[in-house]
Amino acid sequence: MSAISPFWPPGEPHTLPLPEGVLYDALVRAATARPDHPATLFYGGVVTYAELLRQVDALAGYLQNICGVKRGDRVMVALQNSPQYVIAYYAVVRADAVIVPINPMNKTAELDYIASDSGASVAIIGSDLVDVFAPLLGNTINSIIVAHYRDYVPETSPCTLPACVTQNGSCPTAPGWRAWDYVIARNETPSPMTATPADLCLFPYTSGTTGKPKACMHLHSSVLFTAVLQARWYRLGGDDVLTGVQPFFHVAGMQGSMNAAISVGATLMLMARWDKDLIPDLFEAHGVTFWNAAPTMIVDVLSSPTFREECFAKLKVVTGGGAAMPVAVAERLKTRFSLEFVEGYGMTETMSPTHINPMEAPRRQCLGIAVHQTDARIIDPDTLAELGNDEIGEIVVNGPQVLQNYWNKPEANETSFVTLDGKRFLRTGDLGYRDRDGYFFAVDRLKRMINVSGFKVWPAEVESIMYGHPAIKECCIISTPDSYRGESVKALVVLHDAAKASITADDIIGWSRGAMANYKTPRSVVLVDSLPRSESNKISWRSLQEAEWI
Repeated sequence: MSAISPFWPPGEPHTLPLPEGVLYDALVRAATARPDHPATLFYGGVVTYAELLRQVDALAGYLQNICGVKRGDRVMVALQNSPQYVIAYYAVVRADAVIVPINPMNKTAELDYIASDSGASVAIIGSDLVDVFAPLLGNTINSIIVAHYRDYVPETSPCTLPACVTQNGSCPTAPGWRAWDYVIARNETPSPMTATPADLCLFPYTSGTTGKPKACMHLHSSVLFTAVLQARWYRLGGDDVLTGVQPFFHVAGMQGSMNAAISVGATLMLMARWDKDLIPDLFEAHGVTFWNAAPTMIVDVLSSPTFREECFAKLKVVTGGGAAMPVAVAERLKTRFSLEFVEGYGMTETMSPTHINPMEAPRRQCLGIAVHQTDARIIDPDTLAELGNDEIGEIVVNGPQVLQNYWNKPEANETSFVTLDGKRFLRTGDLGYRDRDGYFFAVDRLKRMINVSGFKVWPAEVESIMYGHPAIKECCIISTPDSYRGESVKALVVLHDAAKASITADDIIGWSRGAMANYKTPRSVVLVDSLPRSESNKISWRSLQEAEWI
């Protein structure tokens, strides 16, 4: 077992106290204790906990009684962040079924693969996705419930609404289609819940670097674990207002925002599509206290023309992960707002966090310390021997939040786990090291390393250095073919608007030569207007890397 950090949060037990039952039981407790407390806020629309629970039960009853969903069946949920997403998620749980969260950006072929692989026969979707789901109905999917986001927004909204909310998409009238409002109005009564913490709850898909996406088999216990863990770690309570801006189909937003909020009966401020210019108004209007965001989102908001300092008046916690927070931005949060960016680390395979920085002692560009009941180690990726402090190797983890297996992927299960001291550890594929205080630091992805004439270059390290240039807003480091060196380093750079007229690619290369070793220095820099994003709003280095080597 890895040693517990001396910086473990004071007064926090090392074994996580979990409430009885599953996440649905937490929703029931919240609705019973404070039925009129806001559960969701959505562009001026409010859903109370009592109403949330009523609609969850009505949808669960419909899934069971009309759609024929049975214990363990899989149900696809393809919705933008919205009250309907929260309702659908908890309704599938209440129906004893397994949630298959879907990225709304997926195309028909991708959806068809996931439906076939998971065995899902029912889907709950937004009206903006009718066209991409239509070819599945009658083939892999038997029933589709269609929600219209505008139904949960007041007729006169104080907000600028995104297109997915205002579009006039409607539910087809052909067999197999059902409109959300019709389903809820039927008010079907679900049968008694039989799922236990040991039952399957969630099949989030993860793509990896090669091959088809894989479903991570998560139990109710692992989903509850990281939701309760984060609520405790960040000291959240029923009067907190949490952001729901990270997509809920991804475990970072699902656990750190949606399920953490429900676990303590807090309020979720939802945004169907990311809009940096709307954030200040929403934060100020609703008194947001907890902001779960990718670093790029924070950079966006601080550079927005609508930003004003008063909108952070109630903000107590800013957290996120997936990419390093630029030091200059972290410094601005600290010096101007007395806010520390509390970084965490996790994966789809671990229902988000295995590590979080302690609130009292966070460290910059650091993954944090291993959380409750989590054994995290550093091993040599080739020999599998455990390494000591400050030695770089692969991060492996064992804990209650780790997936059971990949669904229908025996080969992946064979290669993704390693046994150490009789315990099964997940191989994360991330390279890093642990210092003597138990803090973990990332170096890079094992498969992202660039080999320059035999020298190892870790793109994350180069990116971190390049963010020290005052003109660089965002950057992504990839490898490019080099007939002499095998590979060389290439940088795609987005400049701050004020620097675009005066800074050239050659300027960036010249500066880089003075900031890092020659073999790490980008040999080419391409200035771009923007960088592609993944579904969780991280810079999509993989798509850029693959395009470079075509």
